[in-house]
Amino acid sequence: SRPSSRVPPHGSAVLARDRISSALGVLISLGLVVISLRYVTDFWLLAFFFSLQPQLAVLAALGSLLSLALHRSHFGYGLLAVSLLLGAHAFWMKREFLPSPDEMPQAQAAHVRLLSFNMLGDNDANAGRIAEMVKASGADVAYLFEAGPLAPYLSDLSAIYPYRIGCGVAVETCDLLMLSKHPMANPQFVSLSDLRQNRFAVATILVGGEPVEFAAIHVTKPYFDDYHTMELRRASRILKERGGTLVIGGDFNSDTIAPDMQRFLRRGNLQTAGVEPATWPVEAGIFGIPIDHIYTSKTIVPTALERIADNYGSNHYGLIADLAVSTAR
Repeated sequence: SRPSSRVPPHGSAVLARDRISSALGVLISLGLVVISLRYVTDFWLLAFFFSLQPQLAVLAALGSLLSLALHRSHFGYGLLAVSLLLGAHAFWMKREFLPSPDEMPQAQAAHVRLLSFNMLGDNDANAGRIAEMVKASGADVAYLFEAGPLAPYLSDLSAIYPYRIGCGVAVETCDLLMLSKHPMANPQFVSLSDLRQNRFAVATILVGGEPVEFAAIHVTKPYFDDYHTMELRRASRILKERGGTLVIGGDFNSDTIAPDMQRFLRRGNLQTAGVEPATWPVEAGIFGIPIDHIYTSKTIVPTALERIADNYGSNHYGLIADLAVSTAR
């Protein structure tokens, strides 16, 4: 009799595993190619994926392990190696902009606390809670973005923060709002592009008698053509013209490791205020992306950086940073 041409049951199972492993390998390869393109191009359409390099690299490594469990191959081991390499480099890039762990604030340093929070423009239901949170935060300076819902609470906030720009002061729009317990000199509002108006503000505030430039920024999303890069470049020029010690915070819509973000920090010789927590999307928790940042000149010593525990109905978490500013005394 002729031998049967049917594949034995165990052979069918092996074949199915091989096919699944191959399909996983293709998907993982495509993902790794996308995040690897950051090393050869800064094309805006891929910019969002560059911020996702740590998360995508971890997913690719887990996928590679699954692929190898289904079918051992040199290709699978190669994917795992590339995934681990890209993930390690993503975390290494973050280290470049961390403050020096050995730097200690001087005994006579003045301390200032900054709050930065994108509260979401249609978040009227939580505006009262947000106003109470700002008042109870202990912040000396507060940056609020998409702050229109806070308009009814401005007079209440002025009891603790008598100085402000935004929402009728310096500009009529109530989008970017900067509050301060201390006088603000030389306030400046700028539209960084024609896409969004008045989303960059800077003012000089004395901290322990020393002038510090406090800047608040809300940058356009990175996948809107080249606007993200252009806005960062223009902000750099404005800050360079003003000079002096700088504290800048806000919604940058990109991780610090994105190529144009790295250029922005290097141009300004800036550092993060500490290990940056994920701030968006709130549903992702610690697995999200740090797209909200507080950066400082390297002459400032950050002593703490924390994510606000509650998102107060926003799609972002806010940040609070404690900073030590050296004084001449």
